[in-house]
Amino acid sequence: MKKSLIASTVLLASSSLAYAEAPKNIIYMIGDGMGPAYTTGYRYFKDDKSTKYVERTIFDELFVGLASTSPDDDTVVTDSAAGATALSTATKSYNGAIAVDTAKKPLTTMLQIAKSKGLTTALVATSQINHATPASFAAHNESRRNYDEIANDYVDVKVDGKLAVDLMLGGGTKYFIRDDRNLVSEFKQAGYQYVDDFDKLESIKSLPALGLFSDVAFAYAIDQNPTRLADMAKKTLSLLDNNKRDGFFVMLEGSQIDWCGHANDIACAMAEMDDFANAIKHAKQYVDQNPDTLLVVTADHSTGGLTLGANGHYSWHTDVIKGVNASITKIAKALMKSDHLLTTWSDKTGIKLDKSQAEQLAMLTASAKSEKDDEHKEKEALVKHVRQLISDASNTGWTTGGHTAIDVPILAYGKGADAFKGHLDNTEIANQLINYIKQR
Repeated sequence: MKKSLIASTVLLASSSLAYAEAPKNIIYMIGDGMGPAYTTGYRYFKDDKSTKYVERTIFDELFVGLASTSPDDDTVVTDSAAGATALSTATKSYNGAIAVDTAKKPLTTMLQIAKSKGLTTALVATSQINHATPASFAAHNESRRNYDEIANDYVDVKVDGKLAVDLMLGGGTKYFIRDDRNLVSEFKQAGYQYVDDFDKLESIKSLPALGLFSDVAFAYAIDQNPTRLADMAKKTLSLLDNNKRDGFFVMLEGSQIDWCGHANDIACAMAEMDDFANAIKHAKQYVDQNPDTLLVVTADHSTGGLTLGANGHYSWHTDVIKGVNASITKIAKALMKSDHLLTTWSDKTGIKLDKSQAEQLAMLTASAKSEKDDEHKEKEALVKHVRQLISDASNTGWTTGGHTAIDVPILAYGKGADAFKGHLDNTEIANQLINYIKQR
């Protein structure tokens, strides 16, 4: 893949910054799927309507530039694995690659480099902890779908004979406790505290530690525990602060911004953005208290082709979005269980339906209820209709259920933040962070 001229120019311009005095601690945050329409949408979503001006968000306050995201081929559009591999190793690879190059050879990640330099390391995600983004910092695999093998790498791929990650928080119990191998037991034998109840997060008092809080991933923030990433971020930084003598590296992912984008679920996406924003606030507060720390926030790609306004109408109705209190899938399930369809619809969305909309919703719900368990066509039709009703009422547009190649935001704050200004390629973000880590 040809590198853009602008990216190459910025690399030259920033080269003098590469060897500036390195920060002691690095907080790296990735909003999976978080393109600029998401950060812009969040600004309007959070706006205080009682004031004259639109208030700035944490994304506006820390914004310093944009990053390109293409993989190592001519497809232009990256997936999370290739995107995270670029963001963790400074090397582009193919879609599906977990910290391996195009020849499927392992690439050293910045977390592994940090561990070799004596830094305390951590990975935090709202997906399963062995999902594409966190995996690309501590594992190596030719396919992101090989979840069991990736989980094995968290034990088997060591740095100087030591386990690479001192703290892991996320989901994924089913991949760590299996009939063929119990990785949790192996972590315990290595001295890790293990917690599997999110309500007991605060019981983790020291490192190393492993917290797996769901079978696969967390529930969506809009459906359950809207502050789970923010809570984990706060706890993680507290634990790392107790081990900061030699510095630390942590990657925290807002994993499910992407999943809401795939579902074209705008209320779900804004709830995930709110959780991510609050996690960033905790990180910024930590930097304010520890000015030898660098915070960098970016995304691996954008998802869904989100537009704020659609159908030729010059409006975007955040009041409608705020009235929706469940994910599209959960709303559809609630409708199928309900004997009072319109009451349930109103309770879950607050959206008024005209007669034809109500009739169609009733018809599709009845069809979904009568569907056999091994068939999904009618259920999918109901979900699609719910999605369309919410998008139309809020005037939200979507172009795809997949990813797009649009540039993504870069936020930076703290020691060394100037190196991330302007337009960069995603590999240049990683290259600068690796340069800082290697200076340790």
